[in-house]
Amino acid sequence: MRCPLPLSGLFDSRSDSVSLRNSRDGGTAWADRERVKLAQPTAAAVTESTTPWAIQLSAVSAVEPSHLVQSLTGAILGCGGWVLSRGANDTGAISLLFEFERQICIEIYTVLIAAGLELSRAGHIQFTELCHCTRNHHADCGNEIASVDLEIQTFPVEGMRAMQPKTA
Repeated sequence: MRCPLPLSGLFDSRSDSVSLRNSRDGGTAWADRERVKLAQPTAAAVTESTTPWAIQLSAVSAVEPSHLVQSLTGAILGCGGWVLSRGANDTGAISLLFEFERQICIEIYTVLIAAGLELSRAGHIQFTELCHCTRNHHADCGNEIASVDLEIQTFPVEGMRAMQPKTA
């Protein structure tokens, strides 16, 4: 993810003028596609421009799923974020979709760690990049919204102990 969105590739540098069809001209319709490149962003550019900080995170936790969902929801709302959806399944997997203003990204990051989540390496990198970019470009990002799709795999404490290797 890049902080400032570049405009390169949106304009065709080969065309320096555009011919306009006069409404008094008769004849068949024509297009000036030979001289003008239409600025139609790719699907990736559309996603990037509408929500430049759409982050997918994965984490693990030893906290009981219903308690984790409740505490995370309350903490995100308490910081000023919005929980869009939340859920858990029988295997202990939790999904949480939430948004927040970029200016509170450090508080949100802190809440996730304080709740007992162990984020993946990529998750830490993405959130750190968001926080650094927000701090360095605070005036530029204003009230931009960041979106997080969080997938958490929970393990009961007893299950975590059973998975650890036994020492002699």
